[in-house]
Amino acid sequence: MHQRINLMLPAETLRLIDRVARKGNRSRFVDQAVRHYVDTVGKASLRKLLREGATRRSRRDTRLAEEWFALEEPAWPKKPAYRTPPRQE
Repeated sequence: MHQRINLMLPAETLRLIDRVARKGNRSRFVDQAVRHYVDTVGKASLRKLLREGATRRSRRDTRLAEEWFALEEPAWPKKPAYRTPPRQE
């Protein structure tokens, strides 16, 4: 469903839109531009939050991994050493 709205844009912005959007396609262009901007900013914001959280929790996560490694390492089966089969002539 589409809704009609009125936007006030600087003349330069309108000239830029008119350079890339054919007459009658301004709405589609603005729709795509807004969706792209929101998608891009949203992903960048999420990346930033994830990075900050990982940094903030890094000491705790390292400590937990070290504690669990001491418990898990003996439980893993040991691989037999790889041996090259004898050459047949």
